[in-house]
Amino acid sequence: MFLASVAWVLVYRWVAPPATWLMLERRAHAPIGKGYYGIREQERQISYDFKELDEVSPHVPLALIAAEDQLFLKHHGFDFNALQNAVKTNMRDGRKLVGGSTISQQVAKNVFLWHGRSYVRKAAEAYFTMLIELLWDKRRIMEMYLSVAEMGDCTFGVEAASQRYFHKPASQVTQAEAALLAGVLPNPLRFRASNPGPAARAKQRRVMRNMRRLGGTTYVRELIAE
Repeated sequence: MFLASVAWVLVYRWVAPPATWLMLERRAHAPIGKGYYGIREQERQISYDFKELDEVSPHVPLALIAAEDQLFLKHHGFDFNALQNAVKTNMRDGRKLVGGSTISQQVAKNVFLWHGRSYVRKAAEAYFTMLIELLWDKRRIMEMYLSVAEMGDCTFGVEAASQRYFHKPASQVTQAEAALLAGVLPNPLRFRASNPGPAARAKQRRVMRNMRRLGGTTYVRELIAE
């Protein structure tokens, strides 16, 4: 099993995943619950188009870092301060779960694991996070994240999201559009990039402020050039 998992991670260093567990789950069962804005059942087809980093606007990786993991270029898979803060917040208010996952951890979860919450899955997530940090570079981790992250019902990755919401390729996404896509990631089935409400707009503004604070697209120049 260890050798198989290492081989699996190595293959994905060069090959785009044909699908993920979450894609298969979304196709088989429509999400339900308060705030879910789905598309009509007859139109529920998986939209997924893997893109390399130089095929998308540089605003996209910058926005994802600004929104999800501002230490992405510095840590080795885990942000222990964020995890500690998340644990404290969740212990203080158990009804509102706050995550402390890095982009690397989210890639491990999105690409290799099933959807759900359990200690077994968290242990597997930590294991695959260490593997991808060891066997991939930061560029490949970011390519995976922006290509497979769920950005709407049956919509995976920035290319599919850009085509669906903005009717143009991800290479032409503007700073504001990238911030909007990154801003809805905590709950892409509730917050809509196509018709954002006040909460989504507020998150978009926060992401744009973080993008400017990081120094704009020059912050990801070395990542793109790797």
